Amino acid sequence: MTNIDYKKIIKDGLWDNNPALIQMLGLCPLMAVTTNVINGFGLGVATLITLVASNFAVSMVRDYILPEIRIPVFVLIIASNVTAIELLMQAYFHELYGILGIFIPLIVTNCIIIGRAEAFASKNNVVASWLDDVMMSIGFMAVLVILGGMRELISNGTLLDQAHLMFGEAAKSWKITVVNDYRGFLFAALPPGAFMGLGFILAFKNYVDQKREEAHQLRARAVRVPS
Repeated sequence: MTNIDYKKIIKDGLWDNNPALIQMLGLCPLMAVTTNVINGFGLGVATLITLVASNFAVSMVRDYILPEIRIPVFVLIIASNVTAIELLMQAYFHELYGILGIFIPLIVTNCIIIGRAEAFASKNNVVASWLDDVMMSIGFMAVLVILGGMRELISNGTLLDQAHLMFGEAAKSWKITVVNDYRGFLFAALPPGAFMGLGFILAFKNYVDQKREEAHQLRARAVRVPS
């Protein structure tokens, strides 16, 4: 890829080709752990570090890997990074690690990581791969956090509950109680609530894209009309 459109890479990761909303990848952990903002953010950070570190390495060694063994090599690189992240989380964020559970080691099989390694990092230079990884990770994390915030707010009437699991004891004061004496809505905390929440986010994105397309068509017609 000789001419790299960095602006397109940014737009693709954050919106136009968002891994959760367009590629529909990584939905299993997305549905399972997004019961609040902090869980979603924690998994998003772990995914970001894994994606950036792994695909950086893939881009560095891409010219030295035989095509026949590229997938096993990619998986080995990803697994090494995930193991390091898992051990660090056990050491420094043990409670959060206990909540996220099996979904941390399962990052190895996350289709976002392997998909970007195969589709982008193995074909592009280090800078472009790094930018693609960061933007895809931020786009995925944004969906995790937004969905987690929606579910936490509807199920518990709070935001940023359990922030101390990532940011220390001082973060206990970050908890925002939006609705006092809220009796809770269990459905939002269950998997069907996650599907409905993701559906609302998808509907909003499609609505915005439709309005943008309509505005683009109006501008195009205005240009064609002679003055």
